[in-house]
Amino acid sequence: MKKRWVINTPPEQSKIEELTKKLNCHPVVANLLLQRGINTVEEAQAFFNPSLHMLHDPFLMKDMDKAVDRLDRAIAADEKILIYGDYDVDGTTAVSLLYKYLKKHCNQSNLEFYIPDRYTEGYGVSVKGIDYAAENGFSLMLITDCGIKAVEKVKYAQDKQVDVIICDHHTPGESLPEAVAVLDPQRKDCGYPYKWLSGCGVSFKLVQAHSLKHNLPMSELYKLLDLLCVSIASDIVPITGENRILAYYGLKQLNTQPSLGLQTIIKVAGINKDITINDIVFRIGPRINAAGRVESGRKSVELLTADEESIAKEIAWDINHFNDQRKKLDHDITEEAIRDINRSELEPSLKTTVLFNAKWHKGVIGIVASRLTESFYRPTIILTESNGFVTGSARSVEGFDLYYAISQCSEYLESYGGHKYAAGLTLKLENLKPFRQKFEEIVRQTITEEMLTPQINIDACITLSDITPELYHALQKFAPFGPNNTIPVFMSKNVVNFIGTRQVGRHNEHLKLVVVDDTRICKDRSGIAFGMGNLYDKINASRSFDICYTIQENEFMGKNDIQMIVKDIHFKDN
Repeated sequence: MKKRWVINTPPEQSKIEELTKKLNCHPVVANLLLQRGINTVEEAQAFFNPSLHMLHDPFLMKDMDKAVDRLDRAIAADEKILIYGDYDVDGTTAVSLLYKYLKKHCNQSNLEFYIPDRYTEGYGVSVKGIDYAAENGFSLMLITDCGIKAVEKVKYAQDKQVDVIICDHHTPGESLPEAVAVLDPQRKDCGYPYKWLSGCGVSFKLVQAHSLKHNLPMSELYKLLDLLCVSIASDIVPITGENRILAYYGLKQLNTQPSLGLQTIIKVAGINKDITINDIVFRIGPRINAAGRVESGRKSVELLTADEESIAKEIAWDINHFNDQRKKLDHDITEEAIRDINRSELEPSLKTTVLFNAKWHKGVIGIVASRLTESFYRPTIILTESNGFVTGSARSVEGFDLYYAISQCSEYLESYGGHKYAAGLTLKLENLKPFRQKFEEIVRQTITEEMLTPQINIDACITLSDITPELYHALQKFAPFGPNNTIPVFMSKNVVNFIGTRQVGRHNEHLKLVVVDDTRICKDRSGIAFGMGNLYDKINASRSFDICYTIQENEFMGKNDIQMIVKDIHFKDN
């Protein structure tokens, strides 16, 4: 599929030159800083040297004082506290963080956690969970990573004499639940300076506020940042502002003194190098998620809060097995869904993909939705049957507000929730056909052809001579990378094929690319273009072409070199 290159608008040249001189850095580095809104030496120093002292005062969050006061009363009165959270990585890390913190500050026999079953209870706050709290004498529920739209459920809890504190980060509905406290920086009336915390991040602000109120050592609190970093990476929230600080120090914790549970996952995953955000996204997070997808998210919390090595190892191997099962389910369902799409005569003309199969495993349909969105590049909803309803996950493409489109079809839905790029929904089977038609209609009216073309955002146009070890090491200071602070992508124009370009891989599916500038003045540069082996003949036949890429350090036979990771190639006839 042809990709659209969008080159970021460069800052004024005079500003680049000024910042380059003041920082004594490469102009490319100054350019990238300015694009990220970093305009002064002081801002650059704060960006490159994040400090935990830069974290915002948690009491700036609406209802934080109420939440801490209620928590204090519960601890002082020896009340029973139930920590309730979603079954995904963000939810299970949030529950684990709250549990590990509170067990040091209250009677541990009065503290429990509850993870709803994906299949019998579904997403969010469940009646079963509230009943469990009421029947077992819990007078306070801390609900994390869900609950912002649970207006009726919170009222039900109140009727059962159970108080509720909500720690969520999702978009609120028209009215808020009447809980004791509703912590959510997305609230319209919340003046908290940073709006993009994960669910675990909001829970961290609660315990930070509790620690500040009681003058507790922050060093103990910061030991929990490994859990928070895993949630930030896995929930794909922006790694900017406060999230960047938390992720930066969370990675340090993860690489030096991870908690027993995370340390065990790292070993099972076979990670034997410094852990990055990518390692969390692709190797650690999926394993934590797998428990909730295949069996129960409770297993993940048991691992993340484990104190005994033997127990942690046993659970970690179980979770690794769940992850193997998840991968097979994911592969098989994705293949079946692609066959369904290819068989449909209508599909090429549609702007959406909405597929339903009652036999598909509920635990992996979100992953399948993501894969199909990547393959066909249009808003995608994958649905299955659960508890007599049609339920599923939705994923969007760059720039398109999926949540809005789904909200415009609410007359056919029993429930829905999420944000711009990912959502979940439940409906009755008889409403599936009209929902599918209405969703296609709304998307067709609001999406543009540009949105339906995969986009590569390019930070800057540079020459091959700019690619040096010095530039590479300067770029590493921009880490941790993630949404809104992505690994810099560069473009070089009019490069020429050089001696050494060849197809590689078992089936010649990749391309080892060796190029020079069309001036041929600078040294040749090499790169790897995954999945582009089919372009070999065209590259040999072309006088010159443009490439976009990231740069990374490559170690081979004890020698380090800088190579390009080629993302796309544009030929002059494109």
